[in-house]
Amino acid sequence: MRRLAIGLCLFLFAQLAWCVDIIGNRSVSVDSLSLASARSIFGMRQVKWPDNSHIQVFVLADTHPTHVALCKERLNLFPYQLRQSWDRLVYSGMAQAPTEVGNEEELINKVAATPGAIGYVRKVKPNDAIKIIAIQ
Repeated sequence: MRRLAIGLCLFLFAQLAWCVDIIGNRSVSVDSLSLASARSIFGMRQVKWPDNSHIQVFVLADTHPTHVALCKERLNLFPYQLRQSWDRLVYSGMAQAPTEVGNEEELINKVAATPGAIGYVRKVKPNDAIKIIAIQ
C-alpha cells in the first residue's frame, strides 16, 4: 500500500512538474494529442490536423531553455534529435523546417494569429488568445 501511495505521489508530482504547455490556435480542432502525435507534429512528419487543415509549427531556438524543456519533458527527446529529424526532412525535400521565432511572446502572438498553428511556452496567461493542447 505504501509503494502505491509513493508511486501515485511521484506520478502527480511529474504531472505538475511539467512546465511547458503545448499551445494551439483556437481554430485547431483537437484538445489533446498522444505522445506519438505530438512527436510527429513537432518532428514535421504530420502536416495536417484530423480535420485536414494544415499544421503550422512555431518553435524557439534549439538552445532556448523552453525548447530544451519541451524536448526533454514533453516529447522525451533531446533537442539535437529533433533538429536531426528536421534537417533530414528538409534536405531530402520531404518537408519544411518549423518557423523559428525569437521569444515566447512572439511565439504566442504567431500561434494566436495563424490558423492551424501549434507551439509551446512555459506559462500561458489567462488572457492569451490561444488554447492549451494536452499530451496524453
